[in-house]
Amino acid sequence: MERIGDIVASIRSYVGLLRKKPILGVVEQLQSTQVYGKQLPSYGDDAAAIPWQDGYLLLAADGLMTELLINEPYAAGKASVMVTVNDIYSMGGRPLALVNVLASGHPVQRQDIVKGIEKGCHKLRVPMVGGHLHPDASVETPALSVAILGFARKLLRSHLAAAGDDLILAVDLEGRLGCRSVTSWDANSGKTSEQLCHRLESMPEIAEKKLAVAAKDISNAGIVGTMAIMMENSNKGAVIDLDALPRPGSLGLAHWLHCFQSFGFVLAAAPQNTSEIINVFKDHEITARRVGTVKAEPVVSLTMNGKTMQAFDFRHEAITGIRCLLA
Repeated sequence: MERIGDIVASIRSYVGLLRKKPILGVVEQLQSTQVYGKQLPSYGDDAAAIPWQDGYLLLAADGLMTELLINEPYAAGKASVMVTVNDIYSMGGRPLALVNVLASGHPVQRQDIVKGIEKGCHKLRVPMVGGHLHPDASVETPALSVAILGFARKLLRSHLAAAGDDLILAVDLEGRLGCRSVTSWDANSGKTSEQLCHRLESMPEIAEKKLAVAAKDISNAGIVGTMAIMMENSNKGAVIDLDALPRPGSLGLAHWLHCFQSFGFVLAAAPQNTSEIINVFKDHEITARRVGTVKAEPVVSLTMNGKTMQAFDFRHEAITGIRCLLA
């Protein structure tokens, strides 16, 4: 039987979480450039939000891990589309177009990556409209980054979780373990484009109905790691009930908590909206449950089998170090 102490230790030491540490230095170095734009201040958002007409342009970028590109180039190409599309939907938006920067000097490797990109674009119905190719990179040093433009009428933000909010986890349990190079849960393969887009439409629907204002997509920090980052961004804490998490019966809890999700979002919402949010996800064939409560004190604790244990104390430590101190 898994023990809460082992679960907390595995979350805190997980490489997907630890690799978030350098983000703050980059953000701080580039902060001064934001005087030139009209974008909203960001405290860990999955995409930049730029006021535009009756809503917001959303702009995001992601890079793929070298190991994945080398070992599973086709899967990496598909993933590059999926992760950027999720960034847009996580903020209540819909994708408009993608561009990419690809470095690969090996014809077969490059072809496999591009085939994966093509497949991802068709599956998620978003065009790849341009980019840049470095055709001289060695087979051992490929690189792929993808940027995306989207549009939202109403926003879901990373830093707006409020004390007393419910935490809601939404995941697609109809999937399987993903590619070998990354700990992941693949709920996209085997589904039609219509099915995938129908599921993703749940997020802008929730935003436009003003049922929630805070959300993030489950990143490679894992399920609890992503929840903790949203609490850090919001300068809040939480009590998370591990027994309440929806998960496939085939996976142990620690493994599930580490999985990057091809469809996975965490939301913070006023308790009176929780049932309606869960019903929206149900209508879109997604499993969603209330899994915790946001607290004013910036400490994240986990409960399991009647036991409670502190996982993060943002008064004394950081994951990304990015937090909103305005409220």
